[in-house]
Amino acid sequence: MVITGAGVSVSSGIPTYRDREGVWRHSQPITHQEFVADAARRRRYWARSLLGWPAVRDALPNAAHRALAQLELLGHVDMLITQNVDRLHQRAGSSAVVDLHGRVDRVRCLDCSGVFAREQIQQQLLKDNPQHASQTGQRRPDGDADVTDESVERLSVPACSLCGGTLIPDVVFFGGTVPSERVEACKNAVAAADGVLAVGSSLQVFSGFRFCRLASELGKPLVIINPGKTRADSLATLKLQAECGPLLEALAADASRMSPPSVAGSPS
Repeated sequence: MVITGAGVSVSSGIPTYRDREGVWRHSQPITHQEFVADAARRRRYWARSLLGWPAVRDALPNAAHRALAQLELLGHVDMLITQNVDRLHQRAGSSAVVDLHGRVDRVRCLDCSGVFAREQIQQQLLKDNPQHASQTGQRRPDGDADVTDESVERLSVPACSLCGGTLIPDVVFFGGTVPSERVEACKNAVAAADGVLAVGSSLQVFSGFRFCRLASELGKPLVIINPGKTRADSLATLKLQAECGPLLEALAADASRMSPPSVAGSPS
């Protein structure tokens, strides 16, 4: 079983939240409670997302994503749990993926539960806010970007086209809760796995760290590939302090030479 974090997507142009010491690079992101309760914070989120979404939409899978997809094809990965919301693993060809924190390419309504493509909302934002079309700003993680206070104040916030309700990205914000059925599926995968590989994550967030801790409690080997410190370093059977792309690419190449692709439904 594999757990991935933001470091896997850095080479695709999506920045990470933390530095190599596990410290926030910027201010802490908006929480679920803030988004739901504060209209001004929601306006700020959508102003920043309007500018930042295209970077995630247009990002391409990199060597790490492709290598993990190849390892799944060869029968070496039964489940990939990603803390990322960019869907790059799926675009690379991985199919056994759990989006632990949801997916930023989808938006849902808090009132009627309607679901919309994020790009549909982007076109609505651009239509309602033509003054924002030529904006530029520093890229942040997960489709976020820096914008001016003036831009935030002038933004027309999108509403649900079905009921006029409040739209929220289909992600688990900081302070939010991962659905229990998703957590249980991941715990079961850890229990069934021969070992756990954690890649490109500081594992500072408990939602991902708990699976490393569970692996340790169950006596499963835990291997970590990350250039900086992680919360699970003391639990690791092996820690490789390196960028993940070249290592995973070499691992997939070796695995390809050793065995042909597995047939769906056959033993791995």
